[in-house]
Amino acid sequence: MIESIGVVIPVYNEGENIKATIAEIEKKIKCPYAISIVYDREEDNTIPVVKELMSANKPITLLKNKYGRGALNAIKTGFETVNAEAILVVMADLSDDLSNVDEMLEKLNQGNAVVCGSRYVRGGRQLGGPLFKKTLSRLAGVSLYYLARIPTHDVTNSYKLYRKSLLNEIVIESNGGFELGMEIVIKAFIKGYGVAEVPSTWTDRSAGESRFRLWKWLPSYLHWYFYALKGKWLGTK
Repeated sequence: MIESIGVVIPVYNEGENIKATIAEIEKKIKCPYAISIVYDREEDNTIPVVKELMSANKPITLLKNKYGRGALNAIKTGFETVNAEAILVVMADLSDDLSNVDEMLEKLNQGNAVVCGSRYVRGGRQLGGPLFKKTLSRLAGVSLYYLARIPTHDVTNSYKLYRKSLLNEIVIESNGGFELGMEIVIKAFIKGYGVAEVPSTWTDRSAGESRFRLWKWLPSYLHWYFYALKGKWLGTK
């Protein structure tokens, strides 16, 4: 039975948001947790704010991205460094409502290896954000649910809770951005691991600049989309 989690937060100049994000974690996550904030460079304006929070004895650790700049490398650093049986990826912009984390942990303890926050099931919502991006994300998630039988309607969402044992087994090939969450879910499913979802609410950021680069990362998302279909139709599961 997993009782506590590690929370990995990739940051890039999130000084405006990080205090509120930590406050949301404290308010909404009831299970024991430790937070790892992964940054790219020493000049990041998130760091002084985090050090102030650390001085108040909050369960926070600062980690330097060891693979080079970018969200994907920061998340990989967190996956490899954090010593916890379960790891939750959270964005620093308050985009995800954390009210369902304890429900996600419950589903993990039911035998699943990854639990996805899903905007596209009953009870889930997506508030704001570019219409084209939302449409592509919904189409990808829902179509893979029906065509490849992947048991989440929102495979592209970065808000996921993973078993560390799964992360230790899977070799991450992604080299773009947030598509690594999609890669891990698809590979876990093809390998026969349990995948589950809970309804989640995503709200577009109100401060700072988004680091999501749709056109830059779209080929990588498409790669894993067709990888999932290939795994289904070739019977590699």
